[in-house]
Amino acid sequence: MTTATLAPELTSAKELTQALRSQGYVVASAETVAEMSKVTLANLLNLTQFWEGLPRDPYLKDGGRYRFRRHASYEIKGDHLHLVAHRAHWQSVDYNALHGGIERWFEPVQAALLNNPAWQSLLLGLAQVLSGLKPTQTWFVEAHQFRIDTTDGIGRPTPEGAHRDGVDFVAVFLLDRVGIKGGETRIFDASGSAGLRFTLAQPWSVLLMNDEKMIHESTPIQPLGDYGYRDTLVLTFRSNGFQDSPNRSQQ
Repeated sequence: MTTATLAPELTSAKELTQALRSQGYVVASAETVAEMSKVTLANLLNLTQFWEGLPRDPYLKDGGRYRFRRHASYEIKGDHLHLVAHRAHWQSVDYNALHGGIERWFEPVQAALLNNPAWQSLLLGLAQVLSGLKPTQTWFVEAHQFRIDTTDGIGRPTPEGAHRDGVDFVAVFLLDRVGIKGGETRIFDASGSAGLRFTLAQPWSVLLMNDEKMIHESTPIQPLGDYGYRDTLVLTFRSNGFQDSPNRSQQ
C-alpha cells in the first residue's frame, strides 16, 4: 500500500542563506545536506543506524508510549565543536505549554555517534550556514534523536501542538518513515496567518527554520499495517546561551 504525500519545494546549497533570510524557512534535499556538511551521502545515511534502540521518553504528560529519544548539547565556536557536560533539556511554558517548566533528563547520545566524523561535520556545516545569517561568537546547540512509533495506534511527533522552541534556528531532519501515514509538517508565519504544509519523505532531507519567524508542528502518524515509525533529528541553535531552569539541577 502506498500513500500520496505533498512534496516540499527544495532549496539548493548556494541559495540556502538568502532563502532562509527572506522566507524564514527552507527545505533541502539529502544531497544538499551532504554538500553543506562536506560529507558523502553514504556516510550521512550510515548515521541512521544510531536511531535503533532509543530509550523511551518518560516525560509524556498524555500518558503515551510512542516517543523515544536521546539528547546532547554542544557549544560551537567557529570550526570548533565542544560537547558540554550532559544537561537537562528545559523549555519555559511560554514555548512548550505541555512539557515546559520541568527539567527533562534524557539519556545521552551514544558515544559512537558523538565520535562519528560525519555527525561532527553535519553540526559544523550547519553552524557555518547559520553564522552567515547571524554572526555569532558561540552557538549553543541541542541535538535530539527522536523515534515516534505507533505502539498506541497513533504517534504524536509534536504533542504540544504548533509551537516555537525559544531559539534562533531549528533544523528538523527526516531520517526514515516506515509503515506509516501522516507525519505531515506544517509551518506558519508567527506574525501572520500564512502557512505551508508538506511531507518530508527523503531520508536526511531537512526543514530549516528561523524560530523567531516561524511556528511549526507535525501531524500524528498512524500505521499502514501492524506497526510503523518515523525517525527524526532535531538540532536547535541559540546565540545567547542554553535555556536552563531557574532552579537548575546537576545530575
